[in-house]
Amino acid sequence: MRILPVSLRVVLVELADLDETLALFASLEAQPLAAVEEIVPAARTLLVRFRPGTLPDMAAFAADLRARDISAKAAPSERLVEIPTLYDGEDLDDVARLTGLAPEAVIARHAASEFTVAFTGFAPGFGYLVGGDPALHVARRPSPRTRIPAGTVALAGPFAGVYPQEGPGGWQLIGTTPLKMFDLARDPSTLFQPGTRVRFTRLADRAAFDAIAAREAARAQAVAAPALPGGTRLLVTAAPMPPLFQDDGRPGQAAQGVSASGALDRAALHAANRLVGNEPGEPALEIVGGGFTVTAEGPAVVAIAGTDAALEIRDAAGRRQIAEAYRPVSLEPGDRVTLQAPPHGLRTYLAVRGGFAVEPVLGSASVDSLARLGPSAVGVGDRLAVNARPPRRPVGAPEVPPADLPVPGETVVLDVVMGPRTEWFTDAGIQTLTAQTWTVTPLSNRVGLRIEGAVPLERRDPKAELPSEGTANGAIQVPHNGQPVLFLADHPLTGGYPVIATLAEHHLDRAGQIPVGARIRFNVIRPFAEIEPERSEGRP
Repeated sequence: MRILPVSLRVVLVELADLDETLALFASLEAQPLAAVEEIVPAARTLLVRFRPGTLPDMAAFAADLRARDISAKAAPSERLVEIPTLYDGEDLDDVARLTGLAPEAVIARHAASEFTVAFTGFAPGFGYLVGGDPALHVARRPSPRTRIPAGTVALAGPFAGVYPQEGPGGWQLIGTTPLKMFDLARDPSTLFQPGTRVRFTRLADRAAFDAIAAREAARAQAVAAPALPGGTRLLVTAAPMPPLFQDDGRPGQAAQGVSASGALDRAALHAANRLVGNEPGEPALEIVGGGFTVTAEGPAVVAIAGTDAALEIRDAAGRRQIAEAYRPVSLEPGDRVTLQAPPHGLRTYLAVRGGFAVEPVLGSASVDSLARLGPSAVGVGDRLAVNARPPRRPVGAPEVPPADLPVPGETVVLDVVMGPRTEWFTDAGIQTLTAQTWTVTPLSNRVGLRIEGAVPLERRDPKAELPSEGTANGAIQVPHNGQPVLFLADHPLTGGYPVIATLAEHHLDRAGQIPVGARIRFNVIRPFAEIEPERSEGRP
């Protein structure tokens, strides 16, 4: 067992194999540690995230883990899920060729196997299934597909799985199921959770598939979303970059393959809500750039934070005023409000007193752009309802905007903790991370900042493959081309590229404000060092 640093409150526990990983995960579930907020199991690792302000002594934590019995396999779950499957996958013949079996034999062995959900990740509802027939272990495709339909049953290495939503992927496709792997109208939302036993049952023909699909569609339509109460409404008349609702996110959903997401600049979200008297994590609009315009259809109090943008307000008579950021402003019916382009920073948070009346998804109104969870992006013609309930807090006093917001062309310094996979890189590669300046490219988004440097990061073994493992917000993941991706709030729950370092938590908000064209330099505040257990007195 190795315990590797990820960030100031996240560690990665590396084990010998999947059995040890599942055994330790089961032990931590049965005898939890108070300081642990969430655990993300993967093929040979557990990503452990600690609660803010409750960081334990790392040496004592390591000693506790190593004292646990992980020699026995975890007991099988009583929960069994059957997945009706039409074996019509376009790679079925390729799998037959790779295994030396006839296509019918591949189907028979797959349907005769009982699988177990080892861990989740990649997308909400995606489970990595183990325990199938070893004869069906086949490599991923040499080149991944750009589009795989939802419900596709697939194989890769020792794993089986079902794609819960349409998207790219490199697994071998052997069939399809009409069941929805992830459905917010169901409790729990995901069919596959760690420990769940899974069997695939063969469907006779397309008619049987369609009959189940029709029942699934009817069930989903029977669940109607509750009507949301609302008072004042804000009519959207311009949205050059459609804003997203964001709050503090949905932590604690790792078992469903769902990451926390949430506002990229939490401090700004909290400030905007504080200014209008809301609770800090109330949903607000996260807006990139300027030009977003609303017309108040009733009285309201709003505030913006995050950047040093300003609000241009024109009343029904055409009179104009400018309201600065970080101070509350009252609106009257007919007022037309436009967010001006921010001179510094990237994301502005617009809060309204009482909060927006928006339906939460898995306990949060945040839009997760990668997992496709949460309310729709806000567009022209939308009427944004404001909760009619009065807030408990008074309107806040004006505040001072951050003094060091980044702009394109300027260099931003970000603190990092080295690890957990620093050892995968050469000494020259490690030095390159901090010695050169990195530029933020236009491919950046809420999933992560794609950054480029003149010299790519050099690996010790360029061909080595890393089994999927949990990833953290702020992780600097390095694909084969050596040009890093700095993960932000919508990052995938697990990833298969090595992470050379991770942002310190105190700079996550700052990273969310870095625009395209800005430059980044990394400052190491803690070098890589494996976490060792404490030693008893008198022992070497």
